[in-house]
Amino acid sequence: MCGILALILSDPSSTSAAVDLHEALYLLQHRGQDACGIATCASGGRIYQCKGNGMAANVFHNGSRVADLPGFMGLGHLRYPTAGSSASAEAQPFYVNSPYGICFAHNGNLINAEELKRFLDYEAHRHINTDSDSELMLNVFANELNETKKARVNEEDLFASFGLIGFRDPYGIRPLVLGSRRSDDGVGVDYMMASESVALDQLGFDGIVDIKPGQAVIIKKGSPPIFRQVHAQLAYAPDIFEYVYFARPDTVIDGISVHRSRQNMGFKLADTILQTLGAEAVRGIDVVIPIPETSNTSALSVAQHLDIPYCQGFVKNRYVFRTFIMPGQKARQKSVRRKLNAMKTEFEGRNVLLVDDSIVRGTTSREIVNMAREAGAKRVIFASCAPPITLVSHSALPRTRLTCELRHAHIYGIDLASPRELVAHKRDRHAIAHHIGADDVIYQSLADLKASCAELSPRDPARQEFEVGVFCGTYVTPVDAGYFARLERLRGEGAAQKTLERARDAVVAGCAGEREVRMAAKGVEVDWQGKVIPSDEGAREGAGATSNGVHEPGGEAEGREREREREREREEVVATPVRDRMDISLHNFGDYGEQRGYG
Repeated sequence: MCGILALILSDPSSTSAAVDLHEALYLLQHRGQDACGIATCASGGRIYQCKGNGMAANVFHNGSRVADLPGFMGLGHLRYPTAGSSASAEAQPFYVNSPYGICFAHNGNLINAEELKRFLDYEAHRHINTDSDSELMLNVFANELNETKKARVNEEDLFASFGLIGFRDPYGIRPLVLGSRRSDDGVGVDYMMASESVALDQLGFDGIVDIKPGQAVIIKKGSPPIFRQVHAQLAYAPDIFEYVYFARPDTVIDGISVHRSRQNMGFKLADTILQTLGAEAVRGIDVVIPIPETSNTSALSVAQHLDIPYCQGFVKNRYVFRTFIMPGQKARQKSVRRKLNAMKTEFEGRNVLLVDDSIVRGTTSREIVNMAREAGAKRVIFASCAPPITLVSHSALPRTRLTCELRHAHIYGIDLASPRELVAHKRDRHAIAHHIGADDVIYQSLADLKASCAELSPRDPARQEFEVGVFCGTYVTPVDAGYFARLERLRGEGAAQKTLERARDAVVAGCAGEREVRMAAKGVEVDWQGKVIPSDEGAREGAGATSNGVHEPGGEAEGREREREREREREEVVATPVRDRMDISLHNFGDYGEQRGYG
């Protein structure tokens, strides 16, 4: 998932659109910490842009770069890391100069990216410079506009000579809202679109409406919005993860309050806890403690419903940045302690019920339980507001590959965990409790999770749908089986690249272990479990280790054939790593040199 913003001021001579867009980035920073950017358009059509990897404060030099972005309208984007690359070149907004000059910001994943790539290459003859499916969408859009053969297109062509267009998928999976406010001179009206209503609220916009599934809104310079249904609504199924943990609690998505939905999750989870443990065991719980911060609301509801005291026993360090070198699993576990600190006074000698929004990776949950134990907790019960995420078998893989187990992937833009990291894989709740060191583990049911949100819907709650494929494998959109294998391949490639960079950083910093040194010297690959290992280690393991994370047992002949296939795949990849390829259109070359130590 990502965060997107669009703003058009009523006065075309204004140069301050970037000021509001920059402030809105901080309001939506939770939606993406991997990269961000702003592109603005000034009178005369000149486009200015600043983007790059990192948090908003870093990319915009604590706001000093905003002065370099004049214009009366613009786009903002925050990127959340998904499967695949996280190169600087993939920071958004994207730009193409033909036709007309178009900037583009996107929130979501395309499940037909390979098909679109072939179309753009062989039929549209448009060059794609990154591995981002958002760039594909921009070029498909630009190609369709180019087919009009008009010097200037209008709203009938879904655009304007100067203006904004926002559109939403026909299933309504990703959120998009529109608001308006009186302009500073009191004469005109400014319009803004955003992923979450909180950005509009904080900047003084009201009259907030949701863009409907399959709907587009076109805002021409100096004109009110024009709404068009550009695709039939196929469903109204927002991603339930928005309500579980992704969105801010003070946001309203599709008429459903995120805060109220989390309250409902807590009440229903409390009922499950009571049914699972029994009244006597529940009376033995001394305190309910949330894992900050997303679960705070739900944990309070659990405490109220079970009539148990509530306290925030973990204190979160808000000033931990993502640049800390974490070359291995032990270091990543230590990172949990850098972010959270358990207050001994709230744990010592008590039976505690920990409430989290979800339990995905076992390493994080285990470290949290360890912290509670070390702080003196007698018993630790761990409850999750979301159901477990497990694996599913897929056999529609390329010719030389056998059936493999993949998690129910989140195919619309959240990179949850690799299969080997899923704590619920082949474990029931008792085995999970043993694995993370808790006395018991309780999960919310999928039916209760959906009901928690549906009951608040302004539409018919009985018919309200949600995207919940990550929990059950049933997605609201048709999905080709080959897409899952592609997603795991991208995940493996992205994980390998990031692990190699961390290993090299660790060597430079002088804190690398023997394994990190081997990775830095020999390179890395992904074994059949999806684990990133040194390349020389994979060579010793032979046919069992692969470059795409799929186990390939077999004889020597099959091993040689697989190696030849992998070599052909390597030859298809461009020589320059994607992290070193740059968006040549409007990227900040000076900033890039400074980041890399060249300036």
